[in-house]
Amino acid sequence: MRFFDFASHGHYWLALLPEVILSLSAVAILMRDAFVEKVSRGSVDLVDDRASVEYLITMYGIAAALIASLWLSDMSAPTDSLIALDGFRVAANFILLGGALLVVTLANDYLARERLPTAEFHALLLFALVGMLVLVAARDLILLFVGLELMSIAVYVLTGLVRNDSRSSEASLKYFIVGAFASAFLLYGIALLYGATGTTRLATAAVAITNEAVGGNFLLTAGVGMLIIGFGFKIAAVPFHMWTPDVYEGAPTPVTALMATGVKAAAFIALLRVLTIDLGGVTDLWRTAIWWLAMLTMIVPNLIALTQSDVKRMLAYSSIAHAGYLLVGVATSSSLGRAGSLFYLAAYTVMTVGSLAIVFHVAGPGDRKSRIQDYRGLGWQRPGLAVVLLIFLLSLAGFPPTMGFVGKLFLLRAAIDAGEIILAVTLVLTSLVAYYYYLRIVWKMYFESAPEDAEIPEAPGVAFRWTVGLSAFAIIFAGLFPGRLIDRAQDAVSDSMVPSDEISTSHMNEFHGSDLPRDPKVVSAETGSQRESLRELRWR
Repeated sequence: MRFFDFASHGHYWLALLPEVILSLSAVAILMRDAFVEKVSRGSVDLVDDRASVEYLITMYGIAAALIASLWLSDMSAPTDSLIALDGFRVAANFILLGGALLVVTLANDYLARERLPTAEFHALLLFALVGMLVLVAARDLILLFVGLELMSIAVYVLTGLVRNDSRSSEASLKYFIVGAFASAFLLYGIALLYGATGTTRLATAAVAITNEAVGGNFLLTAGVGMLIIGFGFKIAAVPFHMWTPDVYEGAPTPVTALMATGVKAAAFIALLRVLTIDLGGVTDLWRTAIWWLAMLTMIVPNLIALTQSDVKRMLAYSSIAHAGYLLVGVATSSSLGRAGSLFYLAAYTVMTVGSLAIVFHVAGPGDRKSRIQDYRGLGWQRPGLAVVLLIFLLSLAGFPPTMGFVGKLFLLRAAIDAGEIILAVTLVLTSLVAYYYYLRIVWKMYFESAPEDAEIPEAPGVAFRWTVGLSAFAIIFAGLFPGRLIDRAQDAVSDSMVPSDEISTSHMNEFHGSDLPRDPKVVSAETGSQRESLRELRWR
């Protein structure tokens, strides 16, 4: 394993290689749009040709970033470095980049159908993805805030991409106002943590907290609380979820998929690292707050989703509920919980993007057919489309043998092992409630006939069919054989753990002017015991 001491600025460029590749791809798209002679907008063939070039640049850029992330998996860095180089970051990159690949592929048909500006869409999506990757790689609170803002500003603009639709403009404005409010809380929390620990570097702050140098400090308590509120808005946890249904409904459906997966996943991974690893020495300060957030976020949206008649709003409340399931892993404050959250994020990304892809295809031009009633008879009109939607919905509900079921079982075991029986019972009961509104769509598709004047959705394109079909296959395959993914999630969590003695050594080296490479074989005793618990979850 190669070790980065970050003694030169060149090493920072290498550590941020996936972000650099995505940034250059976005700049290439903007330069092409600005300087290449624009073709006539009246010709559908020419417009589609322009879209295909930008689509290919985006796809190749994301694929290159995936290769760069794989290359970084053989790297390590000091625990007090500005950029994380560990398995946790690499796993997060694969979740975010894989989800982005799905969104870009499925958005290609949508952009052509709605005749939306393709250069702006692809460039903004890449910049948003850069922000997500910086957010999950940040080991400094200032860099974390920069990544969060880069991601958020790009998504604000993407939400209002359909300029002639008042719903899209309204959603963009609401998202901007709420996002600015969340950023203010987060920035204030960073300032308070700096006042409590004297640093914005997370590893150095962890040393001060572990050594109880800030014990009983009001600034620390208030700072942690502000961080939780700021991240709570970004992951749409109750009671900070009010913006989610309106924004998800008004945004273009591919942007909704990006917000429901990429934005939520990036913010959640950052929260997971900051709270359970860097602020693991003060779990008493945040565990109760996360416990209540998890409880409310599992109960409230599942009950509200029962009354929804619009599919996008229903999936918005479903997305909020899944944030509650993920928070169960945080509340356990164990390596098993962290690994379970990481595994469930991967499952949630695939099944959410897939279900929203079917939604935008059925909705037709202008997203007109987005009510549950519009799915009547779909199982007989488009049987292939209905089958893959059925798989996605069953996985979201947690039916075996899907990846969603394994993810919930993973989190359930983590909660039981941590003694959080109430959270475990709530997770099971709210999942049962969710069965109703997911299966309601299935009932409409197969047990009710379509109206005589119903418009049959056109057959999707080849790229759409392959992407959705492979996603559905992956959900079933990973549900039947989840062993390797479970191992990867555990390895990623183990690689992110820093034993207290190693933190102290790294902190001492900061003042002695030398950095010692981290030994990846050193893990905490907790990790070893949790690894044995994980083995019991595996299916081969």
